[in-house]
Amino acid sequence: MRHNDRAASAPWIRTRLRTAPGAATALAVLVLVTAFLAAAFPRAVDAYETKGLRHDILTADAGRSTLEVARPQPGLELPQAQRDAEARSPELARIGSGLLKALPAPLRADTSSVAYGVRTSKPAVANEPWLARPEAVPPQLTYVAQTGLKEHATLASGAWPTTPQEVTSDSREVQGAVTEETAAELKVKVGATITLLTAAQDPITVTITGIVAPRDPQGSYWSADPLLRTPSLIVDPTSPFPVHYWTGTVLLAEDTGPALLSTAAEPVLFWRIPPAPAGLTGPDDARLTSVIASLESGPGLLKVREIAGDTAVFATGLGHIVEANARMRDAISPVIAVAALGIGSVAAVVLLMTGALIAGRRKAELALMRSRGGSLRGIGGRLLAETAVTVLPASALGLLLATLAVGEARWWPGALAAAGVGLLVCVALPLRTTLQHIRPTLHGAREDMVSARPSRRRTVAELTLLVLAVGAVAALRRRGTSAEGGTDLLVSAAPVLVALIAALVLVRLYPLPLRLATRPVARLRGAIGFLSLARAGRSSAGGALPLLALLLALATAAFGGSVIAGIGDARDDAALASVGADARISGASERTTLPDELVRTVRDLDGVRGAAPVRVEYSVNMPESVAGDGGADGDDAGTSTGTGSGGSADDAKVAALVGIDPASYAELARATGLPAFPAARLKATGSSAPLPEGAEAGPDRVLPAIASPAVAARLGKEPRAIETLSGDFEVQVVGTVPRVASVSPTDFLVVNSAALEQKAPTTLLLTGAPDPGKLRAAVEGSGKEYAVQLRSEERARYVNTPMQAGAERIYLAAVAAGAGYALLAVLLSLLQTAPERKTLLARLRTMGLTTGQGRKLLAFEATPQALLAAGGGLFTGWATIVLLSPGIDLVPLALAGVAGSDTSPVLLRTDLWSLALPAAGVVALAAAVAGVQAWWASRRGSITELRAGDSR
Repeated sequence: MRHNDRAASAPWIRTRLRTAPGAATALAVLVLVTAFLAAAFPRAVDAYETKGLRHDILTADAGRSTLEVARPQPGLELPQAQRDAEARSPELARIGSGLLKALPAPLRADTSSVAYGVRTSKPAVANEPWLARPEAVPPQLTYVAQTGLKEHATLASGAWPTTPQEVTSDSREVQGAVTEETAAELKVKVGATITLLTAAQDPITVTITGIVAPRDPQGSYWSADPLLRTPSLIVDPTSPFPVHYWTGTVLLAEDTGPALLSTAAEPVLFWRIPPAPAGLTGPDDARLTSVIASLESGPGLLKVREIAGDTAVFATGLGHIVEANARMRDAISPVIAVAALGIGSVAAVVLLMTGALIAGRRKAELALMRSRGGSLRGIGGRLLAETAVTVLPASALGLLLATLAVGEARWWPGALAAAGVGLLVCVALPLRTTLQHIRPTLHGAREDMVSARPSRRRTVAELTLLVLAVGAVAALRRRGTSAEGGTDLLVSAAPVLVALIAALVLVRLYPLPLRLATRPVARLRGAIGFLSLARAGRSSAGGALPLLALLLALATAAFGGSVIAGIGDARDDAALASVGADARISGASERTTLPDELVRTVRDLDGVRGAAPVRVEYSVNMPESVAGDGGADGDDAGTSTGTGSGGSADDAKVAALVGIDPASYAELARATGLPAFPAARLKATGSSAPLPEGAEAGPDRVLPAIASPAVAARLGKEPRAIETLSGDFEVQVVGTVPRVASVSPTDFLVVNSAALEQKAPTTLLLTGAPDPGKLRAAVEGSGKEYAVQLRSEERARYVNTPMQAGAERIYLAAVAAGAGYALLAVLLSLLQTAPERKTLLARLRTMGLTTGQGRKLLAFEATPQALLAAGGGLFTGWATIVLLSPGIDLVPLALAGVAGSDTSPVLLRTDLWSLALPAAGVVALAAAVAGVQAWWASRRGSITELRAGDSR
């Protein structure tokens, strides 16, 4: 009997899943996508921080990143045999092995490039007459006997240096080699001998047996000390005149270190250990900084000295590299936190909306269970089990997909995020559903906005949120997104709080204009307009939760779009400021001029729309500043002074002289988006008329000039005399512009090149899209002393770190996710009232409503709410960007890490596409859903929708 009873009672979970498989599947898919995004975000942050740290270490100069342990030569009080033994490879290898084992985690060594040996720290003069002497000064050479030469070089000519017999401090003949670059510059050949003097002035003969070529010239073996690979021409610091001489390195055989101990060149024993960044992760930077500090002057250094000797020192620039990486990460993290909190809030609200939709659909079912004696604990437990069956596997699957999609990251932040999504749904859905049935409710109670009266608690809560939002925005405008000790979550949540306040205000206000609009509509013929407006003003689909989700999603999408647009604009402006136009041709030096044939050839290339020859002369001394502010202002010039000018008049002591053809330069300024240039004011007439070829200008000639604001303030309105390589003349400022295309300095003076004695251009600026290969070929045909710069190549240079690229991808994902959640919020809000709409259409059809009228009714009812959400989203997104833009600097995302880039603040700007597209999608989706509902309702008969006893 009991067996039959057990068989007759079907399991609750299985029954529910079979009854509503569509709802369970939709919930699982939503949780899967949300868990995937939640888990992928921290993993993506970890991934780009890890790649950024490794990239910075790999691309840094080997001289900075390499770990070097060095100690002076063994003491003279030791026996000679012991001193020689300490300078030989076996002992050096033993110490090197101990140092590698003693490296504390997370620091690891690239064992393939470890080098150790003996080197001279003081260059020795080489007096051989056949060595290169550019200014009659003999070269100074250093000597190094280090391991691994055969593994890191190939033999170009001659033979490898060897030790035919054991080398000691008394040896006076050794073998060595030089690199191809050293041999070429210093004129060293195989078989040549170089004399190195001992401390007793006895000669040590170094025979060059071979010339080698580095296998990896940029690797740490050759770049930790660049002189190993490439000689350098330096200035003699002891000479009263600028005299240059060569310095380079001779590579001795591996076991010839003892011979260097007898020299006066201060030999040292060294161990160079390049780091292996492959095992490092982004969160390791704090430990890495601490470990390096310990090795430099802490317990780690004591451990090093136990292995290498009491006089050993540890030196590296790796700590500075890691600290620079940490500064960039700390600058980017607060901006990323804004996107994370925005999308996280939207996702949480959409999940709550889903729970509300499910609770509304099952309200009658659970009310029946409650009326028949079901306890809240029992109902909540069943709902929890039913939800967990679908939600927990979906969360786990989302975590798995995020792990597969984003590798090389810590697992626990993503796991916590995915678990949080699952926990939110598992807890919120049963609570939301069961709390409705604490007290029995009467059948047929109104659920629209008419019955919603804001309570005192709600008013207090809204005022509290308003104060928090105002405080967050004020803090962000005052100090930016960064805070000492990490990211300030309240400041980063400012866009979320602004959207929240806007949603609460709109929910309170939007029924008023709709109800006012029903009065004139009620006087019109037909009931469709009045009925749709009346229902739109009372519908619960426009409640706080759906509207909050829409405003959050649209504001986050707009904020993310403005970040992306701001980054792109900053890089475009920086590339334009660096190049000056779409392409630039200039000489290798300041005084190199461009031949007319080159200008004509380049001007005729396909893709070149315009060419502006420019003569640039830097470091022109300006006259003393005039008393008072007598400079021409921007209104006189017909241009805006802007904010990109240089400093004050006292700072503009040196400026760049720019000679231009006014017509071609004005056209270039228009084509590249630079400030309008008053070309008419530089006409070469009167005293500034063009000079005949070869004629010299008198110092009393007055040339009209366009200047930067600082230079204009220094020169005043009266003519001032200047001396330049292009001639001596007077200039009179007739206008100002904030920047010019040809020079990057902020202090400049622009004149008509036709009025100069030396008119030949030094730079050619091009607009258009010429083929890079053809352009470079045309320039190379005129000589190798000319360089080509392309704006597109300069623009690509600003995306040079994985940290910048990863953060930019996160913001692109934020824009897409915000738009997607906004559309989903619209869909959920309309689905929540779909049964009510279908019943309404069925009842009205019994009263003579046609199918077309039914479609109009639903469309008109959904349109005000969609327009409210879209308009509110547009306003909220715009207001968020305007309010927060003064406190957010995008330089770390746009330009950080690029040498020579402009580091002036990069502020947010409103991106119309990010504002308009999601908002238009909300309206379009609302209209589409309303149309589909009307079409579907028209296919079903009124009897199907209107059943006896149906509460709808």
